[in-house]
Amino acid sequence: MKRSEKKLFGLSKLQKKDLIQNIRQKPQKPETEQAPAASKSNFKGINPEYYEINSLPGMKALQMQMAAAKQFGLENPYFIEHDGIAADRTVINGQQVINFSSYNYLGLSGHPRVSQAAKLAIDTYGTSVSASRAVSGERPLHRELEKRLARFYGTEDAVIFVSGHATNVTTIGYLFEHHDLILHDELAHNSIIQGATLSSAKRIGFPHNDIDALESLLIKHRSSFHRVIIIIEGLYSMDGDVPPINEFIRLKHQYKTFLMVDEAHSLGVLGETGHGIQECFPVDENDIDIHMGTLSKTLSACGGYVAARKSLVDNLKFNAPGFVYSVGMSPPLAAAALAALDILESEPERVERLRHISRFFFDLAHKKGLDTGKGEGYAIIPIIIGSSILCVKLSNILLRNGINVQPIIYPAVEERSARLRFFISSLHTEEQVHRTIEVLTRELKKLKHNPIYTLT
Repeated sequence: MKRSEKKLFGLSKLQKKDLIQNIRQKPQKPETEQAPAASKSNFKGINPEYYEINSLPGMKALQMQMAAAKQFGLENPYFIEHDGIAADRTVINGQQVINFSSYNYLGLSGHPRVSQAAKLAIDTYGTSVSASRAVSGERPLHRELEKRLARFYGTEDAVIFVSGHATNVTTIGYLFEHHDLILHDELAHNSIIQGATLSSAKRIGFPHNDIDALESLLIKHRSSFHRVIIIIEGLYSMDGDVPPINEFIRLKHQYKTFLMVDEAHSLGVLGETGHGIQECFPVDENDIDIHMGTLSKTLSACGGYVAARKSLVDNLKFNAPGFVYSVGMSPPLAAAALAALDILESEPERVERLRHISRFFFDLAHKKGLDTGKGEGYAIIPIIIGSSILCVKLSNILLRNGINVQPIIYPAVEERSARLRFFISSLHTEEQVHRTIEVLTRELKKLKHNPIYTLT
């Protein structure tokens, strides 16, 4: 080959020369013909719902709900301000009321030791660590809390996140991919659904606590996916019932899957000493692959955690977006959670009091003919009303009678399952429960037997 024909980028010099000449000789279209200039008229036909704020998803439905509430004379039962610490009692609009709308299960939010620990952490570390933990946000409180949580669950390690919701979203969303399958209880928390959606894995919900239905799904789908995870909750926040954990563990081993348990509401509530679902049943420490929980309920702070094998924890710490790209937990929150965990472990009588008063409420409700749905008498007790309008009306009436309880209405639950959801605290007294059930029974009877009163 001659030097002048040496190939450059697949073409010889002679080939490149011919190509350039052909391009120069080819007639060129006017610039306006090659790419028509954009004009204002091109955008006049865009549907307003694609650029107007009030057309964003959810807004129309919300406006309809607000209009319906106004038509039926219903006061908005949400976003009510509480003045002070919300425990068995709270202050709303200057009135002290019995409170059943807080996750303060063991009365530790506002406990002097918990508050003092948070104040000391502020004096020592400030209110923010001002960076992600990987960069420069690591503080001794973070690792101390993680080690304590790992010891609490009997796992090798734990990692804390700044949000309970984000804990599920980033953990599930990061760990599972498009060749994987996520099987979750149909009543799973929104954060679990969002995490599964974020991942590219296949997601299938199974009927609530239905072992046979879950096994049928495993028989049908297990061999078609790489990794499969079963996700359940330790105590379901809408219904107050507990899963048959040993059956789920059996399926996990038989079909070679992972098992994740969201213990957001079961920590401090289930078990003789509040250690959650694994204390209620003979569970081996290796039977549950991922223990997830939150710090905002029994532990009276804010955030979430995963307790598991060290290799999984390290993976999340170095790779999970919700941890790597998030600021580290605020020092007073970590300190408050640590102090609350100390009290939980040193004062198991709080768990016993919670168990007693919850059962007292549950039994008395049954005695009065109230429908507690799937509830099992733990710290979450639903009273099924069966109508969203009645639910909101009853919540408003109870508040005027000095009782604060929130309605759960459609679409959060089916219309026929609209309910008042009572969160019980170890601080509640039998006297408070007696008064609450008495007023609830009386006012519900009035509403059901007076259609005019219902709609006004």
